[in-house]
Amino acid sequence: MTSTVDWLTRLVAFDTTSHRSNLQLIDCVAGELRKHGIEPVLFPHEQEDGIRKANLFATFPAHDGRTTGGVVLSGHTDVVPVEGQDWDSDPFAVTERDGRLYGRGTADMKGFLAVIMSRLEAIAAADLAEPLHLAFSYDEEVGLLGAQRMIDEFTGHGIAADSCIVGEPSGMRVVRGHKSINLFGARFRGVAAHSSLTPQGLNAIHYAGRFIEFYRQLTDQWRQDGPFDDAYPVPFTTGGVNLISGGIAGNTVPDACEIEFEFRALGTVDTAPVVAQIREFLFDVLEPEMRAEHPTAGIDLVVKAQGPGLETDAGAGVATLAQECGGYPTEGKVTYGTEAGLFHNAGIETVVCGPGEIAVAHAANEYVELEQLEACETFLDSLIARLGRDQA
Repeated sequence: MTSTVDWLTRLVAFDTTSHRSNLQLIDCVAGELRKHGIEPVLFPHEQEDGIRKANLFATFPAHDGRTTGGVVLSGHTDVVPVEGQDWDSDPFAVTERDGRLYGRGTADMKGFLAVIMSRLEAIAAADLAEPLHLAFSYDEEVGLLGAQRMIDEFTGHGIAADSCIVGEPSGMRVVRGHKSINLFGARFRGVAAHSSLTPQGLNAIHYAGRFIEFYRQLTDQWRQDGPFDDAYPVPFTTGGVNLISGGIAGNTVPDACEIEFEFRALGTVDTAPVVAQIREFLFDVLEPEMRAEHPTAGIDLVVKAQGPGLETDAGAGVATLAQECGGYPTEGKVTYGTEAGLFHNAGIETVVCGPGEIAVAHAANEYVELEQLEACETFLDSLIARLGRDQA
């Protein structure tokens, strides 16, 4: 375990909270890959605020030099913030207690990345029948942004793979299904006025409230009528309005109200009709009524994050491979979203299987059990062996 723990300590020490750069971590990984004769492909990105980040993709070719096909090991490099959380130790310094390694990202999901890094020498030395790829992304925690941009560039770089294992914390269970992520922001633009002269204004909060009630009824309908899938702990599509702000004073008609709402749909649910239904109520019902009261009023809708669900067949080759390598078979699906749906939608059969438990991710005193890292080491060792020519 020494190499894995050392690598986890190094990776956690990089503060890759999503509002920061991940370049130090990416440079560290790229440098290690070059030591083993692998030149990674970097996909840089500079945000509007000037923060620079990068995705990394690397291929260990097959024995005959082939670089297409094979298996992708995928993970994100960013972590969620620690501000406002009560940690018992430095979140960016791995601390071992009672068979657990504590630190931000130990479970989600630098533990998986650390196991990969500890196996680079073994991968480089393997006589591979099929290529083995690494895909390390940024900004998964704020909307799966990095992985989507990386996948969009695969064709231009001649990148192609048959299957993918996303190492999100699943307790090393082979997860074939998860819900989609759909997060939106809506701004209702009204007209300010003194509250004693309400006809001269337009109350943005009132119209936001009407949408909120519409959305509550919509989510109640999903809960009552389905569709349902009992493989999920919550077996139906869920949604809610989770943030709201508006108004400046108790005696002023508010000219603005902003809300954030989301829904998480079963992997089998087509989200496009849901979004169309939401847009129809906003722009075909509410906005015309607002503009009838005042022509400058209106609504702005912004997509903040969208990620597809995952629904991989039980008989898919990647599911069989993951189980044969030591991943625990399960019929259960998960409510949280991952980058797996993006890879799957790109035509790459994908499952989720990684060390740690999602229940402790994002929380204070996040940890991964040493036993889970050991299981992941065994998993990757088996995968490397199975991709070898003598096993093909």
